[in-house]
Amino acid sequence: MSDISQLTPQHLWQHFATICSIPHPSKHEEALAQHIVSWAKGKNLFAERDAVGNILLRKPATPGMENRKSVVLQAHLDMVPQKNDDTVHDFTKDPIQTYVDGEWLKARGTTLGSDNGIGMASALAVLSDDSLVHGPIEVLLTMTEETGMDGAFGLQPGWLKSEILINTDSETEGEVYMGCAGGVDCITTLPLTREALPGGYDTFKIALKGLKGGHSGGDIHLGLGNANKLMARFLAAHTEALGLRLLSLNGGTLRNAIPREASAVVAVPSAQASSLKQAVADYLTLLNHELSAVEASISLAVEPFECGFKALTQASQDSLIGLVNASPNGVVRMSDSVKGVVETSLNVGVVTTEQDSAQVLYLIRSLIDSGKQYVVEVLMSLGKLAGAEVKTKGGYPGWEPNPASPVMNLVRESYKTLFGTTPHVMVIHAGLECGLFKRPYPEMDMVSIGPTITGAHSPDEQVHIASVGRYWQLLTQVLKSIPEKN
Repeated sequence: MSDISQLTPQHLWQHFATICSIPHPSKHEEALAQHIVSWAKGKNLFAERDAVGNILLRKPATPGMENRKSVVLQAHLDMVPQKNDDTVHDFTKDPIQTYVDGEWLKARGTTLGSDNGIGMASALAVLSDDSLVHGPIEVLLTMTEETGMDGAFGLQPGWLKSEILINTDSETEGEVYMGCAGGVDCITTLPLTREALPGGYDTFKIALKGLKGGHSGGDIHLGLGNANKLMARFLAAHTEALGLRLLSLNGGTLRNAIPREASAVVAVPSAQASSLKQAVADYLTLLNHELSAVEASISLAVEPFECGFKALTQASQDSLIGLVNASPNGVVRMSDSVKGVVETSLNVGVVTTEQDSAQVLYLIRSLIDSGKQYVVEVLMSLGKLAGAEVKTKGGYPGWEPNPASPVMNLVRESYKTLFGTTPHVMVIHAGLECGLFKRPYPEMDMVSIGPTITGAHSPDEQVHIASVGRYWQLLTQVLKSIPEKN
């Protein structure tokens, strides 16, 4: 943390250091929430929580700015908990270990939490830095965004008093976002039957590791390897020739993170053990050839393994392998209206196998509701063919772009004044909470900005230090330039 304390802007980085020191993965944000409320009350700021745990803080306008429109700065409290397999870290107990690597701030073997910790820190820094000039300020910190946007779903009308909202959850400095994709989770549950293996079989675990992973929205167009899909591809290609029997298939940990690791426990006739090992080696060579431009550290290993499960029956095995192998993944369609932006995508995020069932968890994103519905219908058809039950949950709307947004135009002009270039005005394929905020606050003018973050939702996450400074300059300039009330 000592590295962070030397960075500027100091108020922002000091808050981020504190955020990193208090564990706050999704569903475990309460300690951080209580700390922030206690801190705010200690500074005599208004601090209140709603029924779902969201935090609302208020700071009065600086002298002479009382007649400016009020602005709410918004971030989410939780972070995505992902770590490398060889990293010992309990996200519910251990602080994030940060370090500076050249121009970037990183974490040791885990996600950094700059998504959305830097945005949260910037909002708190506005509250703590009395040298800033601004009108009335509200800060809204929402609960459990990463695993279901719980706080945004629970936000009630009438709580916020501001006319303008600045979301701080974007991840490319120099881009201004005025819209985002909506999303929905799709859960496919496949019943399984099992039987004892015949004699003469050896059992192995095939482990695929070393993929980059990443954000299932912002990185979905990069062609990164999906561990669940790659493992299913191997099983589909080699089951018949090897006489392979499947005992379990597991991969991924979060529906909004591209899975980096997957494993399969399989059994083959003893005479085929060497053929299995050769097939694994050949497949690794194939993957390195196909994915060399985007994946540099793929690992695929096969080792003897003892498993408490019986083997799947042939029918269950065929259904499970076929279900995952046939599942669409990645970009479904590019947008016609917003060039260069993904319209519709899905991520085969998590595959789990239990004694009597397997589950596949997908996250579908789209700029248009019909795009989401189309992919849901595809997965329902696939589930029906496999004999599986398919359900959806957690659907949330997109944020419809408004090219005439006054705050978006103010941000764009402020950026030009500060840096001499025009920022890109964009629609992001990732899900922001703004679409849900529009339900209780339909007239609120919204924009999203942030620093440059790469590798979000993976242990490769890093934030560009200089971009944080530019983001802070932009944010504080915009606050200073907010117009007067009508």
